[in-house]
Amino acid sequence: MHVFIGGAYSGKTDYVMRLYEQHEVVLIDGELPDVAPACEILVIQHMEKWLMTQNLEEDELVVQSALTKLSALAQHCSLALIVTDMGRGVVPMEKQARLLRDTCGRLYQALFAEAEQVVRIWYGIGEQLK
Repeated sequence: MHVFIGGAYSGKTDYVMRLYEQHEVVLIDGELPDVAPACEILVIQHMEKWLMTQNLEEDELVVQSALTKLSALAQHCSLALIVTDMGRGVVPMEKQARLLRDTCGRLYQALFAEAEQVVRIWYGIGEQLK
């Protein structure tokens, strides 16, 4: 699994699609499919949209559920995840926004630990972290 992280509108999707332009790629936006589509590389972006559909009060269960689904998908194709950096020390005032930020942080830590490669994208330029 490869993970690409960066701020909103920082060129992440363009970077990833250029990187894999020689492969059969399926791009999924904001959801975690139950069944992997037929492809060589499955790119999932905007996981925070999927997270917003979950019970964020149960963040450990949500993170475990995401990891389980991703592991099952990885049995059928290579995974590339594009995630949005939501931290940067800003704590939202609204409870739901705080829960989303915190759950994203926990999920991203777990994803980074499992990932073979982690790249930070800033203005379309990649910096390898792992």
